[in-house]
Amino acid sequence: MSVRVLLADDHAIMREGLRVLLSRATGIDVVAEAGNGHEAVQQALALRPDVVVLDIAMPGLNGIEAAAMIRSKCATIRLIMLSMHATSEHVYRAFAAGASGYLLKEAAAHEVVTAIRAVVGGRQYLSTGLGMAPADLQDTMARSLSPIERLSARERQVLQLVVEGHSSSAIAGIVHLSPKSVDTYRSRIMKKLAVEDLASLVRFAVQHGLTPNR
Repeated sequence: MSVRVLLADDHAIMREGLRVLLSRATGIDVVAEAGNGHEAVQQALALRPDVVVLDIAMPGLNGIEAAAMIRSKCATIRLIMLSMHATSEHVYRAFAAGASGYLLKEAAAHEVVTAIRAVVGGRQYLSTGLGMAPADLQDTMARSLSPIERLSARERQVLQLVVEGHSSSAIAGIVHLSPKSVDTYRSRIMKKLAVEDLASLVRFAVQHGLTPNR
């Protein structure tokens, strides 16, 4: 039986490249694609693929939050994170959200098939460029608590929408809060992260993979 894969990346050219690569691999079928985190969650829960390959930095809902949502609803789906970030913090956040694999984008073309086969087989996979083995993960996770962990899931959601340029009114409609509550969240987030202006907040979000670097 073929391994059913969902590809989620906000860059169509990246999805196309991965789809072509996987179409050449025996026993792997790409069953759907998603262009953002919300679509990824919807497609994953509707189709129940064996593996979801998720870009970390996607608009609206980033890959880390999407992975956690998918994992909480369907623990049998294997998750592989795709990222340009090679820091232990990003690896920590990916595996804390339920990922079984972490691929660097620069190596995805060479490693994606191997990664998919590994996680389907119940193993963890880390890009060779990370310089660590799956056996190192427990120590990495113990040492790499991210400053993002200071924020609640709702605060992370509001943060991403703020730095993507949405107004308080628009965010209120998306997350079902009042604009005043959104402003309160924004102030609380800035205090927790010790930043004083929107520019610093944007830099923080990009640095920590919460939103794409446009």
